[in-house]
Amino acid sequence: MQNTELLNEGLALMALGMGFVFTFLTVLVISVTLMSGAVRRFQPAPVPSAPVRRGPTGTSPKDDEVQAVISAAVHRYRRQKGRDS
Repeated sequence: MQNTELLNEGLALMALGMGFVFTFLTVLVISVTLMSGAVRRFQPAPVPSAPVRRGPTGTSPKDDEVQAVISAAVHRYRRQKGRDS
């Protein structure tokens, strides 16, 4: 085979492959669009839920205790780190 024949055959194969991929992706986009339209048509509209009411955002004694423990741990770590440096 000549170089030009190989080049022409390669270009034809490339065009065939790219055409196949383009066709597949086009069919995929169309089918997904149609399916999403069908789902929107047949699925009932979502019912909005009632807003959740929350109580006052005060801190409980347990939260205060946890905060004190964390604060003490950070203070101790910083103090020990200062000695090691």
